[in-house]
Amino acid sequence: MMTPATSGEVEMDWIEALFGISPDAGSGTLEALTAGALVAVILGVIFGLRARQGRAAERRR
Repeated sequence: MMTPATSGEVEMDWIEALFGISPDAGSGTLEALTAGALVAVILGVIFGLRARQGRAAERRR
């Protein structure tokens, strides 16, 4: 969960709130890496499906 900090920055602490542990000492690094990995997986799936559709279209010609 992202909570607003007092200085106007956004504090990412959803892993700490969900599991009750702080593997990155509250810095938000693990949350940022998790979000980045999720984006990378989603993009990989999208581009993989598009490549598969392109190969299928070439076979039909």
